[in-house]
Amino acid sequence: MSVDASVPTAAPRQESSGWIREFFAKEDWWAVWIGLAIVLVAVLLFENGSSIKWLAVAPKKWTTLPDIIGQLGSHAPQYAALFLAWAAVLGAGARSVGLRLSHFLPSFAFVFALTVPIFALGLWDQAARYSLEPPVVALIVGLLISNFGRLPAWMNVGFRVEYYIKIGIVLLGATLPLTLILWAGPVAIVQAAIISLITFGVIYGVAIRLGLDRRLAATLGAGGAICGVSASIAVAGAVGAKKEHAPIAITLVVLWAIVMVFALPFASHALGLSTGVAGAWIGSSEFADATGLAAAQFYGGYAGHDPRVTGAADNAVTTFTLMKVIGRDIWIGVWAFVLSIAATTRWDKTGVDVRPDPGEIWRRFPKFVLGFLAASLIVTVLSGHLNFSAFSKSFTSDLVGPIKDLRTWAFTFCFLSIGLTTRLRELATAGARPFWAFTSGVVVNVILGLLLSTVVFGSYWSRLGQ
Repeated sequence: MSVDASVPTAAPRQESSGWIREFFAKEDWWAVWIGLAIVLVAVLLFENGSSIKWLAVAPKKWTTLPDIIGQLGSHAPQYAALFLAWAAVLGAGARSVGLRLSHFLPSFAFVFALTVPIFALGLWDQAARYSLEPPVVALIVGLLISNFGRLPAWMNVGFRVEYYIKIGIVLLGATLPLTLILWAGPVAIVQAAIISLITFGVIYGVAIRLGLDRRLAATLGAGGAICGVSASIAVAGAVGAKKEHAPIAITLVVLWAIVMVFALPFASHALGLSTGVAGAWIGSSEFADATGLAAAQFYGGYAGHDPRVTGAADNAVTTFTLMKVIGRDIWIGVWAFVLSIAATTRWDKTGVDVRPDPGEIWRRFPKFVLGFLAASLIVTVLSGHLNFSAFSKSFTSDLVGPIKDLRTWAFTFCFLSIGLTTRLRELATAGARPFWAFTSGVVVNVILGLLLSTVVFGSYWSRLGQ
């Protein structure tokens, strides 16, 4: 009788130490250790007057092709160091969970090499206009390669979708400290809560009525209700969604984000909204931070040029930031945690109507959600004495900013891997039902956002920043 060498067999006398081995033999836990190690190194450097910025290299905004080529060339040693650092920590985890490094490392090198130009394209000065966020571009590139090219089968070992996504989600926690809730103010938090709860409920309810899988319904709902791409990624991982679920949600997020980047400013102008109110509406109804910011900046341009548009140009960006980047995005962790509990205790039940015991819940619970919360708590404690202005300057630049860049690297690894392991016919099997489910939430989101921004809290948003 043969035994799979990749699956360790434990003798009874070793059972008492099984839970210790789990910390180093499960991909979930390695994602937590890697993510928190990055956060702690960044914090230690920051507290000693330094920063992880040199290693967390990322392309900067560029306009022409010679600009970006020169930029990448001048920072080549940093990119090489970043590759070695990622390869070391990811390789250690891969080896511990039983993967062959002789396959994983060359495959990861391929992923990293593709990620560099993809990341650079996302920093093009026209990228926001077309919603070319690096994870979205990575998904498209991966799909093109997998559907129109051919890669050796052994390379799949390096296309570790869940590994990369879990690390990215832990890093996401460090970019969303709980103090952001206080800085946003009660109105932004209340409006964001109403938007999140109702929009999610509508999308999820319609999706279930249309017969969609609960995990896909949850991923669609999060993408529409909270933070577009990031929320789709986080919730898909938290509920154990199928690999095609997040791409379906992200495709719809990007589609409607592009529509709204034009529709919301023009509608706001037609209604004669002040810059503060328009920014709040855009923040309530846009689905991606990049396109939402572009829409808010576009509308701010009317200030001083059109007598019907009152308020300073910066007010649109300020209220958008409070409503979307802080008010709605902070819900990522809440939804990921709550939905992971629902998936573990209710959705995973078989035909036998028995709840899993607490031990079973713990075994199936996505541990990287705890990493997300721990990373958020660490940054919350560090930033507790700061006001929003101080946080936005040196704290964001030297600590949160570099972690955010590393998060984007991890998410781009993830979505490139999704594309590289997905066939277009797999996405097509979902049909039109996800579109109609998501679109129902779009309609509710836009109407509700307008009502809350102009009628219920209109006076608050009009005064803000003036």
